Amino acid sequence: MITGKNYIGNQLSSNGDITYRTFNPKLNIENEHIFYEASSKEIEKSVQMATQAFEVYQKVSGQKKAAFLNTIAEEILALDTQLIEAYTSETGLPEGRAIGERGRTVGQLKTFANLVEEGSWVEATIDTADPSRTPMPKPDIRKMSIPLGPVVVFGASNFPLAYSTAGGDTAAALAAGCPVIVKSHPMHAGTGELIASAIITAAKKTGMPDGVFSNLNSSGIEVGTKLVQHSSVKAVGFTGSIRAGRALLDLAGQRLEPIPVFAEMGSINPVVILPKAAQTKGENLAKTYAQSITLGAGQFCTNPGLILGIKDEALDNFVQTLSNEITAIEPSCMLHPNIIGNYEKNKANALQQNGLTKTVEYANNVAINHARQAVTAVEGKTFLSNSILHQEVFGPFSIVVQCKDADELTLIISNLEGQLTGTILAEDDELTAHKNIVDALQNRVGRIIFNGVPTGVEVCAAMVHGGPYPASTDSRFTAVGIDSIKRWVRPFSYQNWPNNLLPDELKNENLLTISRQINGKQTQNSI
Repeated sequence: MITGKNYIGNQLSSNGDITYRTFNPKLNIENEHIFYEASSKEIEKSVQMATQAFEVYQKVSGQKKAAFLNTIAEEILALDTQLIEAYTSETGLPEGRAIGERGRTVGQLKTFANLVEEGSWVEATIDTADPSRTPMPKPDIRKMSIPLGPVVVFGASNFPLAYSTAGGDTAAALAAGCPVIVKSHPMHAGTGELIASAIITAAKKTGMPDGVFSNLNSSGIEVGTKLVQHSSVKAVGFTGSIRAGRALLDLAGQRLEPIPVFAEMGSINPVVILPKAAQTKGENLAKTYAQSITLGAGQFCTNPGLILGIKDEALDNFVQTLSNEITAIEPSCMLHPNIIGNYEKNKANALQQNGLTKTVEYANNVAINHARQAVTAVEGKTFLSNSILHQEVFGPFSIVVQCKDADELTLIISNLEGQLTGTILAEDDELTAHKNIVDALQNRVGRIIFNGVPTGVEVCAAMVHGGPYPASTDSRFTAVGIDSIKRWVRPFSYQNWPNNLLPDELKNENLLTISRQINGKQTQNSI
């Protein structure tokens, strides 16, 4: 049931004076529920409760945290059609997308449950003492990862489930032992409240401390600003625009005690099509990329917004086929009038740049809030000299850069801003012949794809969803997969500590039978 209230720990609350509604972009009307923005008192209370909960939750065993995460997954599934209906009414996205994203969200929670139940993720490292070492005796030092403290997670507009209330950031932080306060995204506040109710129900069922999770409504930036500035908040997770992510990073850096902001931000995800591939399979690649560019109305952080190739007849044919195929696809509804408004504005701004030509734009009538997809083209020299063309146009839009030769293509890649992904479309022997292009791309992205599309992020241990700034604020970490837990912990060492007072992960007996590094060797043995 959607109440429009905030979850302050386990309790519903609506003390604020500011109210708002979500919007159904497909019907172009406001949804019925009224939401109450969190007041300053509610913000303060949620942080206080998270701080108190941390004292208990950081010591909760991996088995109990696993039970909590698995129960969240069960409670999300128990919401059934109520959740799917709220999702579709607040996003304009189809039911199939909602069901798929719910499956991914549940899968992430279960993956983290398995991780913490097994326990080796803490990376326990033990260097035993050597009193006889000369000239100085060697002390006993033992290290493991420990949670940072209360974490604030900002819900993402384009993924109401997988990157929002119980999404990857929240799942990873809870798995790490950090209480979470979610700043719910105003575009899907109803979906967020339903998911929050599932988390709260799970917390009660599994005996988690009150305050381990809160969900705060917000129609603007004030709630998020106050949360990031609060001295008891220890880290921030964010998925969204470069502008908003940079603002949060600056806020966190200006605190008396600066804290990390793990923001996954803008990316145009460059795709390099090499000459042989363009000649031998350009038509099929163009058809594939027409689907990728328009998937979900282009509202993916991995949308291929930039295609780079060496100008020749094969590339011209690729562009022509791409243009034909993309206009044969029916436009999709975007998430909100504001988002399609920004899309049209940014697209128009790009088209005003000297040297950029429009190869095609969907010309038929479209329903309200549906995006007209477009493909454009520009010479390499022009693209290199105009940074405006490097900026993301969030939606079904892509620029094809026609480079004069491989050297210019490499130079352009080297001068790109940091990206989440890079893709190379090539025949196998072209990879060896153009190793400099591969190397240049590797230096600018977090994940490189061969003969595929960047859209679609597999949730697995090997995935990296991050990249050099501004793709993310710290390229050493991923926002997807089990390694994303590392954002919410810090290494901590005990020196010459009594064995009986050490955490179980570091005791001689290895009570948890986890894999540990002991004196340089990985083992499950006791000491």
